[in-house]
Amino acid sequence: MPRDKMDTLSKTCPYCGGTMEIERLRCSSCHIAIEGKIAIPRLARLSAEQREFIELFVRSSGSLKAVAAKLSISYPTVRNRLDKVIAAIEAEEKAERDARRDILSAIEGGRISVDEAVRLLREL
Repeated sequence: MPRDKMDTLSKTCPYCGGTMEIERLRCSSCHIAIEGKIAIPRLARLSAEQREFIELFVRSSGSLKAVAAKLSISYPTVRNRLDKVIAAIEAEEKAERDARRDILSAIEGGRISVDEAVRLLREL
C-alpha cells in the first residue's frame, strides 16, 4: 500500500472494510508506549475529504464565502458540504446514544449483567 495511504487515519480498513481501532500510542522521543483500546476522535472519523473541508473552513475563519472563493465553487455547494459534515457528526453521536440506550435496556431487561454493561460502555 502506498505510504500516503498508510499515513491517513481512517475508520475503515482499506483491505476488508471493517472498523479500524487504535491500540497503541508511542512517544517518538522516549519511546514510552500506551496500549489498549484508544478511541479515534470524532473528527478523525470523518472522511479525508470532510477533514480537509473542515480544515479549510477553520483556516477561513468559518466563512463559507471565503471557502467558496478558495475552492472556486458556489456558496450553496459549500453550504451543502458543511451540511454533510454536520450530518455525519450527528449520525456518529446518535449511534453512540443508541448503543448506550440499548446497553441500559439490556440491563433493565436482565439480558446482561451490570459488569457486562460496564465493559460494553467502556468500549464505546
